[in-house]
Amino acid sequence: MEVKQIHNLTQIDADDWNQLAGLDDPFLRHEFLAALEQSGSVREQTGWQPAHLLVYEQGQLLAMMPLYLKRHSWGEYVFDQQWAQAYRQSGLDYYPKYLSAIPFTPCQGRRLLIKPGVDSGQVLQVLFDFIRDLAHQNSISSWHCLFPVSPQLEQLQSLGMSIREGVQFHWFNRGYRDFDDYLQTLGAGKRKMIKRERRRVAEQGIELLRIAGSNITEPQWQAFYRFYGMTYSKRYSQPYLNPAFFRQISASMPEQCLLILAVKDHDYVGAALSFVGTDTLYGRYWGCHEEYNALHFEACYYQGLDYCIEQGLRRFDSGAQGEHKISRGFEPVTTYSAHWIQDTRFAQAIADFVGREQKAIQAYKQDAASYLPFKQSGLERSG
Repeated sequence: MEVKQIHNLTQIDADDWNQLAGLDDPFLRHEFLAALEQSGSVREQTGWQPAHLLVYEQGQLLAMMPLYLKRHSWGEYVFDQQWAQAYRQSGLDYYPKYLSAIPFTPCQGRRLLIKPGVDSGQVLQVLFDFIRDLAHQNSISSWHCLFPVSPQLEQLQSLGMSIREGVQFHWFNRGYRDFDDYLQTLGAGKRKMIKRERRRVAEQGIELLRIAGSNITEPQWQAFYRFYGMTYSKRYSQPYLNPAFFRQISASMPEQCLLILAVKDHDYVGAALSFVGTDTLYGRYWGCHEEYNALHFEACYYQGLDYCIEQGLRRFDSGAQGEHKISRGFEPVTTYSAHWIQDTRFAQAIADFVGREQKAIQAYKQDAASYLPFKQSGLERSG
C-alpha cells in the first residue's frame, strides 16, 4: 500500500472522495470539506492546515482519512489546552499536532473512509505508521482522532492510543406519530413546560419558517449569517465560518441543509441551521437579534424534533454541551476521542489522566440520565 498526502481537496476528484465517504453523513462529503477550504475558513493561516491522507494499492484508491496540522486547539470541542500548558511548563512544544476530525463540528462519524471489502485494520496500521514517521521527522507532538464511531474506535485503541470519553445529549425518535405523541411519553410537569414554551413563542407574535436548502433565498442566507455572527460577537469573538462557506454549501449540497427562520412583524429575528443525514438531523448554528422567551428552545430543539418525526429520522444530534436539553428528552450519550502522544513520558501521564477522567465522565452520564423526563411507560416504550 502507498500513502499519499494532499494539502487541498482539489487534488482529489469529488466523485472519488464521495464514493468512499458516501452521502449519508453531510460533514464527510467532499462538498462540505472543500467549502471549508475554498472559503478560507480552513487554511494554514487559521491554524487548520489540510494534510489529508489517501491510500492506494496498484493505483486503486482504497481509503482516505481527513487530517489537519493544527497550531492551536480551537474549534475542536475536545479540550486539551491543559496538555499544551503542561508541555510549555516542561519546555516542550505541543503544537503543531495532527488532528483527524471535521473542523468546528463535534459530531460522531467515520474518520477512516475505506473501500468495502478492504481490511480496515491493516489500512489503519499503515496510516498510523505513516503519521508516526511524519511526526518524528517534523517534530509534531501528537495525533488526535475526534468523535470516531465505535467500530473504528476499537481499531484506534488497538494501536495503543489513549481513549478519552465525553458526553453529549441526543434525542431519539422511537416511532412517534407526531409531537403530541412524543409528549405523552414525558412526565406531566415536563410535558406542560414544553407546551408552555411553545405557546409563549406564538404569544410573542413569532412565526417559525422551516425552509429546505434548495428553497433558501439569498436574503434568507444573509439574515442567517447575520444572526450566526451575533452569537460570536456576544462573546467578543469571531465566527469560525465566513459567508463564502455558506454560499458554497447552499449551491453544492442544498438538499442537506435545513433553515429555521423566526419571523416577527415581517422581520427575521432569529435563525437556526441544521444538516440532514440519512437517519440523523444535526443541529449546528444558531443566532438571534434579541432575546425572546423560549425562542432558542423552539428554533433549535422543538422544530428539529418535529422535523425528525415528520421525516422519520432516527436521531437528533443538537450539538455539544447543554444540560438544559435533558428536561426536553435529550439523552446522554458517550462520545470518544483517541490520542497518540509521541513523548513517552507525556503519553503515560495523559493515559493516566484519561483513565481517571473516565470515571468522572461515566458518573456524570449516569447522573444526567437520572434527570430524564420520561415517565415509566415512556421508558418501557424506549426499550
